[in-house]
Amino acid sequence: MNTSTSTQRLGAAKQPMTISELRADYLAGKQTPESLIADIHARAAEVSHYNIWIHLLTNSEIQIYLDALQHKPIETHPLWGIPFAIKDNIDLAHIPTTAGCEAFAYTPTQSAKVVQQLIDAGAIPVGKTNLDQFATGLNGTRSPIGPCHNSFDPAYVSGGSSSGSSVAVGLGLATFSLGTDTAGSGRVPACFNNLIGLKPSVGLLSATGMVPACRSLDCMTVFAYNTDDANTVLSVAEGFDLTDGYSRANPYSNQTRQYGLRSGPLKVGIIPKEQLNFFGSDAYEKAYFDTINTLSSNGFELIEIDYAPFDEAAKLLYEGPWVTERYLAAQPIIDEQPEQVFPVVRQIIEQGSQPKATDLFSAEYRLHDLKQVCYAQLNALDCLLTPTAGRHFTIEEMLAEPILHNSQLGYYTNFMNLLDMASIAVPTQFTADGMPFGITLVGAALSDRALLSIANRVQQTFPLPTGAFNCPQPALKQSSVADSRVINVMVCGAHLSGQPLNWQLTERGAVLLEATTTSPNYKMVALAGGPPLRPGLIYTDSNDGAAIEVEIWAMPSEQFGSFVAGIPEPLGIGKVELLDGRRVAGFICEPIGTQGATDITHFGGWRAYLASL
Repeated sequence: MNTSTSTQRLGAAKQPMTISELRADYLAGKQTPESLIADIHARAAEVSHYNIWIHLLTNSEIQIYLDALQHKPIETHPLWGIPFAIKDNIDLAHIPTTAGCEAFAYTPTQSAKVVQQLIDAGAIPVGKTNLDQFATGLNGTRSPIGPCHNSFDPAYVSGGSSSGSSVAVGLGLATFSLGTDTAGSGRVPACFNNLIGLKPSVGLLSATGMVPACRSLDCMTVFAYNTDDANTVLSVAEGFDLTDGYSRANPYSNQTRQYGLRSGPLKVGIIPKEQLNFFGSDAYEKAYFDTINTLSSNGFELIEIDYAPFDEAAKLLYEGPWVTERYLAAQPIIDEQPEQVFPVVRQIIEQGSQPKATDLFSAEYRLHDLKQVCYAQLNALDCLLTPTAGRHFTIEEMLAEPILHNSQLGYYTNFMNLLDMASIAVPTQFTADGMPFGITLVGAALSDRALLSIANRVQQTFPLPTGAFNCPQPALKQSSVADSRVINVMVCGAHLSGQPLNWQLTERGAVLLEATTTSPNYKMVALAGGPPLRPGLIYTDSNDGAAIEVEIWAMPSEQFGSFVAGIPEPLGIGKVELLDGRRVAGFICEPIGTQGATDITHFGGWRAYLASL
């Protein structure tokens, strides 16, 4: 990549954000945790349209963690003053956990065990991050607050379900973050955002305080800039937990911190060319072969394995009875308030009520047969190497084929936890158009430090800038969401994400920029007629208005005319004032057309009104 004339994202110089850099700055008096948090808040406001946060902690909410640092010597607390983000299916005391579904939300009195261990070591939680609802997805678009945008090009998916956790680190809003991983959610977002994605052995990190997706398979994961940081976080976070039925002690406890730079020749398994699949992406195919060719020249002996049994095991995750675990985790909402669940997520989870016990045991028997075959190959290697993903999809492509493309994202990842393996996603290349590509290293259960040491060597072989925030501007593409050839459109009803007319936006290539509210000078009414039911937004200069939930979508200008032509009376497009004072084009309603309408202003938005019906 050419870096000679590039500028940095958000107009900033290179920002020290790794653990070692921040500790050095703190010790030298160049920075304080308070100044760093203030800087993070300022930068978070600049990228609010990326839909990273479900709850960004306020200054007062963070202050208790800053105050606690006064009683924690930096020399004995390895994460002193280090900011981190938390996927919003993991508990942080006194902050709601939503799993991406407000109807599911609860407020824990205690933090998840891993979160508390990190805080005890001096880490500072910055916020709870966006995710594919109930951690069901690998793409980052299945959220009621809107898709989380990729840190390099916001027209592309961030990867999921740990979407906000990856983008928060990618854009320099956290040094590391916690995600979760059942099918690849701690690895695919790492690949798409130029990060290390550590998926530990299942049970190595406590799952206490984590909302399960598939409880028997889930694990917490770590996003970081480099393997040194990932190892530091893992060393703090790991440990046997008697309150977690799937926790297990590490039999190699005397070796758990033997992380370093793996040297010498390595035997690395790769997938034969005929079993690879890049789903039409020439860019990712080229990046993969460039990567393995470079590794082959640097002491990696590449040995082909048979990927068929790994692939067969992978298919059991969604085509087998394990989807029942997702149903059990979300059963009250699915059974009693299905309309509160994102449509694609609901479609997937509802299938979990069908499998029988006989299906489970049949699948278990087959899985154990496959595990024997897969481990026999793995045991002859230092590790297995795969592409992390075969293709990087745009948000528009993903929304057009949400199940097919999501399944394709899991081609190299879905087998991992079913077969009880550890893995680490490592960035290696940028494609010709400046998008990240990476590989995943796979090892037997509890081989985490060995994999980290090999991943360290891979990172030394492919020295890349960290995340997206510190990458040169040519790698940070300006997509249609920032293009002068788009028109920003505010919607407030049936066109909102997940609502029946949202397709009229997505089929025109529109991209969700942000979820926000109007100024408190608007009334909302439910218009007569339907289906679909429709609201009307009306400006009022009296005191009976409210801030109304809205979304802002960026639409290609050439599509705007046909969109407006389809708007029925009494609705139209006019200027709407947002809470922050901006005025954007959006849906308004002629007061004369509201006869017979019901005033629903007090609900504060269309979704809340629908939930009351």
